Amino acid sequence: MSARTASNAPAPRPARRRPHEGSLTHPRRTGLLLVLPAVVLVVVFVFVPLLSAGYISLTSFPLIGSYEFIGLENFALAFNDPIFLRSILYTFVYTAIVTGPILALGYALAVIVRSNRRGSTLLRTVFFLPFVVGLTTISFITLLEAQPRSGAINIVLRALGITDGTTAWLVNGPLATLLICVLVIWGVSGLTMILLMSAMQGVPREVYESAELDGASWWQTERQVTIPMIRRAIAMSVIISVIGSFLAFTQFYILTQGGPGSETTTVVMAIYRRAFVDLQLGAATAMSLLLVLLTALVTAIQFWMLRERD
Repeated sequence: MSARTASNAPAPRPARRRPHEGSLTHPRRTGLLLVLPAVVLVVVFVFVPLLSAGYISLTSFPLIGSYEFIGLENFALAFNDPIFLRSILYTFVYTAIVTGPILALGYALAVIVRSNRRGSTLLRTVFFLPFVVGLTTISFITLLEAQPRSGAINIVLRALGITDGTTAWLVNGPLATLLICVLVIWGVSGLTMILLMSAMQGVPREVYESAELDGASWWQTERQVTIPMIRRAIAMSVIISVIGSFLAFTQFYILTQGGPGSETTTVVMAIYRRAFVDLQLGAATAMSLLLVLLTALVTAIQFWMLRERD
C-alpha cells in the first residue's frame, strides 16, 4: 500500500464511553434529585439530633447552667437507678397486658365491619372514633369519671352492686394500671381495626368461596384462610401497638403522674422526671438513648418472630 493511500485512510473514531462510565446519566441524576429532599430531612431531623443527643448524654448537661464532659457516667447511673429499672419492668408488663387485647378486639371489630352491608360505615365510624378523639381527651374525661363518689365509673359499679361506689382508682397502683389498660385497649383498637379490615377486604372472594365449597366452618375459614393471608397486616398492627406501649406517657401523666410513688411510672415518665423535675438533661438523654436501643431490639425481635415462613 502506498504512503498516499495510507494517509487518506479514515482516522479511527474515539471510543464512546458507556453510560455508566464517567458522569451520571440523566435518569440517575433525576432520581438523586427526587430523593434529595427526603435525605436532607432525614439528616436534619434524625441524624443531627441523634448525634447531638449522643454528645449531651456524655456530659453533665443541666437544663440550666454550665456543663462538663463526664463520659459514660450517665449510662452507669441509669443502670444503677432503681426507679428507671423498675419503670422498664413496668413498661414491659403494661405492654404485655394491652397488646393481646388490642389485637383481639381490633380483629373482632374488623370482622364486624369488613363487609359493605348496611350500617357498616356507621359502625366503622363509631369504632374508630375513640382513636380520632385521642388518648389525651379520653384521659381527661376518665380523670373526671374515676373520682371517688362523684365519678360515673363508681356510680355505675355501685348501681350494679359490684362496689360500694367509693373506690379510689387513681391512688392505687394495680387499680390505676387496670383502668389505664382498659382505657388504652378501648381507645386504640380502632386503629388495629382499620389496618386489619383493609387487609381483609383485599382477600379474593374466590378463596372464601372455595373454602365454603370444601365445607369449612366460619372459624376454620378465619384460621386457615383469613389469618394467613393478612399476616403482614397483623404483624404491622402488633409492632405499632408494642412501640406505642413502650412510648406510653400521656395517659399516665394525666391520670396518675406516675404514682402512687413510682408504681405506675413508665420509661418515658422516668425520663421526663429526670429531665424536667431533676433538671438533669444529660442523664435523661442517656436514658432516652437506652430506650431507643431497647425499642429497636424489641422491634427487631418482632420482625424476626413475625416474618413470613415458607
